[in-house]
Amino acid sequence: MEWPIAEVARMSGVTARTLRHYDEIGLLPPARIALSGHRCYEEPQLLRLQQILVLRALGVGLPEIGRILAERVDEVEALRGHHRRLLAERDRLDALAATVSRTIAELEESRKDGRSMTTNRPENLFEGVRPSQYEENMRDFPELAEEVGRRAATMGPAEAEAGHRRRTEQMIRLAELMAAGIPVDAEPAQDEIDAQYRTLSEMRAASADEFRAIGRACVDNEVWRAAYEAIAPGLAAYQRDAMEAYATHRLS
Repeated sequence: MEWPIAEVARMSGVTARTLRHYDEIGLLPPARIALSGHRCYEEPQLLRLQQILVLRALGVGLPEIGRILAERVDEVEALRGHHRRLLAERDRLDALAATVSRTIAELEESRKDGRSMTTNRPENLFEGVRPSQYEENMRDFPELAEEVGRRAATMGPAEAEAGHRRRTEQMIRLAELMAAGIPVDAEPAQDEIDAQYRTLSEMRAASADEFRAIGRACVDNEVWRAAYEAIAPGLAAYQRDAMEAYATHRLS
């Protein structure tokens, strides 16, 4: 049995344009090309597409996916490996969501009491969030990544904790603006983005294009998006759009 490209696109949620791109780069050739010129796919190609989509969901880039699939591992063994990765990612995201939820509760409590946020175990702030998980995510911004790494290497535990708390507070404030229906280009939202940009500028000033790219990564990068969505659904896109507006109106 075979399926035309349009049907595969419908079943998988992947656009026909993306399927053609996968063919062009040798990642997913069709079983055959009909006389009409349309690509046709059979069961082996559907299984391969499933593996591609699972690996993409795990944040693996297309070149690396190509190398993984080129090893020609048995489909069942490959799926077992993907399953283990998915379970590990689920556990990591659960830990991240719990960390953010706990931090929100502590921030709210500290605001009521008018005191600084404290925790019995400061390291709890970083469960599910480890610097090594972000190194790959910064690959598109090598100069900025270098500055971030150099800055992180000089930070003590107390300073790292304060930085994490400040970033979480910023995310919460932005989520509150989003919930209130404040447009991304309105002054309250732009003031929050300005504070973020100034913090970034303490390490290295970002250009308008670079700041836009970082904003897009809030949605396109699986790890970053999960951190924002753990605060509030839709926050990643709100952050991206607010950064785009800031880059356009204040940096360009």
